[in-house]
Amino acid sequence: MLAHAPSWLAAGALFLLMILTFFDVVLRSAFNSPIEAATELTRICMAIIVFASLPIVSWRGEQIVVDLLDPFYSPWVARIRDVLVDLVCGLILLWPTWRVFALAQRAMDYGDTTEYLNIPQFYIGYFIATATLITAIALIVRAALAVLAPSFLPKPGQDIFFSKDA
Repeated sequence: MLAHAPSWLAAGALFLLMILTFFDVVLRSAFNSPIEAATELTRICMAIIVFASLPIVSWRGEQIVVDLLDPFYSPWVARIRDVLVDLVCGLILLWPTWRVFALAQRAMDYGDTTEYLNIPQFYIGYFIATATLITAIALIVRAALAVLAPSFLPKPGQDIFFSKDA
């Protein structure tokens, strides 16, 4: 069940965002009184949705891709390309991870908070940095598995940790 926590977290943030948007529109239209903190809550929810989903999508290999040239690649060349793309992307993601950790630490040191709700900004910064690090590790491991043990890679749409019955 812990393996599904990022998906549930993203789903919960999406549901909260939906409720928030509904009430903000109703209050703005009917009473000319919008929810003041709606913008900052929307930003936080969007960050949670994107970065909670990123490691899962990356591990499954379900990123959006342009496959116009795929018919021209042999399976062997396509496999090498996929390994290189996963490896390079995983290594490149280590830099933003390091930078976001530094920015989150700075936000914690300075005591930065959100404008209306005074939520400490370092919480979301550390969440983004951690999710990005997990994504980088997932891509690097995915590249290694594609070379060493391709049968262990999840198929598109396959649950990453449990069967559908679990």
